[in-house]
Amino acid sequence: GFPPATWNSSTLLRTPILTIINLAHCKTLLNHFPLAMAVISTRHCIAHFMEPDLTKSNILDATRSTVYTPTQRYNHFCSLSMNGCQSRDPRTPVVMTETRTFPFVSTPAMAMERLNSAVTELGFDPPVVGSGIIRLEVPIEQQIEAIDWLHGQQHFQHLPRCDVYITCPLIRAYGAIRFDALANMSSEWEAFGSFFFMIPQVEFNEFEGSSMLVTTIAWDESLSWTFGKAVDALQTTLSQVSSSIVKLRKEVPNTSILSSNNVPSKKLWDFGVNRALKIINKNNSPLIKVVLARSSIIRTSPDIDPLTWLATLQVESENAYQFCLQPPDAPSFIGNTPEQLFHRNRFDIYSEAMAGTRARGDSKALDLQIALDLLYSTKDDKEFSIVRECIRSKLEAVCTTILVEPEKTIRKLSRVQHLYARLRGRLRSEDDEFDILSSLHPTPAVCGFPTEEARVLIAETENFDRGMYAGPVGWFGGGESEFAVGIRSALVQKGIGALIYAGTGIVEGSNSSQEWDELELKTSQFTKLMNWSALS
Repeated sequence: GFPPATWNSSTLLRTPILTIINLAHCKTLLNHFPLAMAVISTRHCIAHFMEPDLTKSNILDATRSTVYTPTQRYNHFCSLSMNGCQSRDPRTPVVMTETRTFPFVSTPAMAMERLNSAVTELGFDPPVVGSGIIRLEVPIEQQIEAIDWLHGQQHFQHLPRCDVYITCPLIRAYGAIRFDALANMSSEWEAFGSFFFMIPQVEFNEFEGSSMLVTTIAWDESLSWTFGKAVDALQTTLSQVSSSIVKLRKEVPNTSILSSNNVPSKKLWDFGVNRALKIINKNNSPLIKVVLARSSIIRTSPDIDPLTWLATLQVESENAYQFCLQPPDAPSFIGNTPEQLFHRNRFDIYSEAMAGTRARGDSKALDLQIALDLLYSTKDDKEFSIVRECIRSKLEAVCTTILVEPEKTIRKLSRVQHLYARLRGRLRSEDDEFDILSSLHPTPAVCGFPTEEARVLIAETENFDRGMYAGPVGWFGGGESEFAVGIRSALVQKGIGALIYAGTGIVEGSNSSQEWDELELKTSQFTKLMNWSALS
């Protein structure tokens, strides 16, 4: 699909140009759609996890780091497969894919100048092959916050936008998948379809101590998208890209909440939780756990800017994934999720189990007391063990070996703390990301156990559309893929307000009022800086 941009399930109903490109050992999905932009920061993604010293403490302050090796030039032979619509022979290869990395420059303006020059040169000396993808990378000697660069591209706000914090600068697709593709879709989620991914035409990468500006040229003459057309479209785009860096204030400026409404209400929440507990507590009931969620609808003055809110979430929790995904002329799906679904690097796969929630203490002594209460809670241990063992079982189906270390510890975030385990395995083969996704999603942490029984009860109980909330959010490509779980998230649109989502696990021993308090704690990261005195 060309030029590289966005695709979603809605698109498949209108256009037959969904293409799956096997790039080395990855699958990158493209289609013919308008420009997409992405900004990437390594500061908030998982490439390597710093394991706790278990001999010292069972309490983990999570830190994440990345390792980046500059790419000089890669050439791959690719093949195409189609989605079943009328198109080219799936056995026909994409003849050429290439990544070119230029020498470091000092500023974003110089990087833009270098990219423009490189694209012009390509136009004068086009490849002789009929299809391919060329990625051009210009590293910048200064570290520039990716979100600030994106904030400077105000004239692109009507176009697809993806702000996902990842690593490894190879061609890849970024996006998200609905929690439940079988559930009825409400109007606010229609632009996203059942899934929404993009290949960015322009990409800005933030690394530790440096940055990188990237562009991608893709063409396929069999789809009537020639190399010349691809270059012309890219040059039009580059002429609109600003080199200005607009520093975002990482706070919500003087925002008042005009109205707030929870779906379900507290009364209906109590009814739903108690009904779930009756089912769980029945003799011979297969259901052990179900995760019920709430949607909080807020309207503010002035309107909430998604990028500003995202910047405040970075301050709120640096050891988490921050993301912003926005289809054309649609709401922004933003989030601050601490939970990894999986990270695959060729044969190696990593995942996390997380459940049970407590607030942080006001003092070190109180914080430790709360953490120990969580660590030795029978009810929370049961909920957590279900999540960990289910993920272990699903990984065992595709792995030769599995290691769980630590088996159970405390993961501390800025406002909350959770029970946590780290899992890693060795894949039997470099399985398709979608096989892994379909196996791991949804985990008991966001759905329940057994999955189907929990999914049915969620559909019967919740009277709102989760959309992408609690679904996989991430990227795939270049022999590597990484997805987080889209929790602690919100759907934001100017003039309408925001839908803030949060959920909590219901097991034997749960209390509806305590679970409601947990929802309040989880949503507070979005509302903590706002003025509630203006509530109507």
